[in-house]
Amino acid sequence: MSGRTRARACPERSCVGCRERAVKGDLLRIVAIEGECAPDPRGTLPGRGAYVHPTRACLDLAVRRRAFPRAFRGPGPFDATALRQYVEHLDQATP
Repeated sequence: MSGRTRARACPERSCVGCRERAVKGDLLRIVAIEGECAPDPRGTLPGRGAYVHPTRACLDLAVRRRAFPRAFRGPGPFDATALRQYVEHLDQATP
């Protein structure tokens, strides 16, 4: 043995809002479904995904920068109202 320890690598993703890298579990996956941004908290919905911190600030930055059409590689704009409601619900649930 070479003496190296086997540390599991944690997958990282970039937030499309603030563009910071974070552990995949700390970010919310978003998929495009029929022109809408849908939250995918379990990460099981089919299709190309984008990741964002589940905060209003990062979501607002992503919408303002028009990051979703680039991330999904599709024609925009994508409706983010369902995503905004989901993030606001998460903010209210957190004390």
